[in-house]
Amino acid sequence: MRKRSKIPKKIRFRPELFWDTDIKTIDPEKHARYIIERVLDFGNDSEIKWLVHYYSENKIKKVLAEPRSPLKPKTKSLWSLVFQ
Repeated sequence: MRKRSKIPKKIRFRPELFWDTDIKTIDPEKHARYIIERVLDFGNDSEIKWLVHYYSENKIKKVLAEPRSPLKPKTKSLWSLVFQ
């Protein structure tokens, strides 16, 4: 079982990650798909760690399975292999 205590429930996203959105308005529950896509495409190590601890593996897999996902093809291939 993974230890979740060291990973914060809230994260301060880098402005570069969500350059087209007001970061203060992002809700991790309401905007889960958007956050998952951005972090998988452009996130750093700490953002990826937060992502896999905050969202369930099934939720991440569901986003990866979206046929019209804006994820870059190489990013989608990599994370699809990781979350097989």
